[in-house]
Amino acid sequence: MQSEGSITVYLQKLRKGDRDAARILWDRYFRRLVGLARDRLRGFPDGHDAAEDVALSAFDSVYRRAELGQYERLDDRGNLWSLLFVVTVRKAIDHARREIRRPDTSGRILGLTDLDENDLAGVLGTEPTPELAAQVADECRRLLDLLRDDSLRSVALLKMEGYTNREIAGQLGVVEETVERKLKRIRKAWASEVQP
Repeated sequence: MQSEGSITVYLQKLRKGDRDAARILWDRYFRRLVGLARDRLRGFPDGHDAAEDVALSAFDSVYRRAELGQYERLDDRGNLWSLLFVVTVRKAIDHARREIRRPDTSGRILGLTDLDENDLAGVLGTEPTPELAAQVADECRRLLDLLRDDSLRSVALLKMEGYTNREIAGQLGVVEETVERKLKRIRKAWASEVQP
């Protein structure tokens, strides 16, 4: 059963054009999207400032397309984060390309060869292709389905999204030791499924 505050419920409302749901999702994901964009734009003069614009543009694109029903599989937080991740990285790369083409103060247009290795790696990154991101999302969904307990799924999802044990405990209203016990159960459940 889904709680009223679950991402899945907000996604259902979002697809129906509920702007309040969009605002709530925005509040939940904006900070992480800005951080992701900032990482990709490291080394560019306006990278820090542009990160918010990139995050806004990425979220807006996903929102508008979801409202039009263009994402059939956008039905849980894992799918939403995968989609936001890919769209944000692409928009950061597009922004970086525009910056590279912009003339510098001498009037010369910069090219990729004008960037050093660290700048280039920061923009292009080593993130997965959309196809790989979809495969990862499918695998995450499969592993989550192995967890029969909703509280274990919640802990696993929050951990995948990068939250610390303390933050997870705060969100779920439990002590940190409870989160650690649940993570042990998750690792045990997944041990035979993800062997190298």
